[in-house]
Amino acid sequence: MNVKNFNWKSVLDVCAGTLLVIGGLNWGLIGLFQVDLVAAICGGLDFGETNALSRLIYSLFGAAAGYAVYYVVSLERVEKHWSIRKQETPKTTA
Repeated sequence: MNVKNFNWKSVLDVCAGTLLVIGGLNWGLIGLFQVDLVAAICGGLDFGETNALSRLIYSLFGAAAGYAVYYVVSLERVEKHWSIRKQETPKTTA
């Protein structure tokens, strides 16, 4: 595999999407059951407690969300998805 031709953006998209899903599931658990899965995994912390590892994980969730906002709002994507294409005039048969 040639590193120059490797699509790093698609890897970043997949990583950000994965982090958003995991973070969203964690917030769902917090909202429904008051269970913070990240805190539990990072050393059996109680709800609301943090350590260096849990703060790193939460920071990655935040970075993924920031990337998603950029991705959605970027002018290039807006122009690409919302551009008005020229309408073809219907062909009339004489």
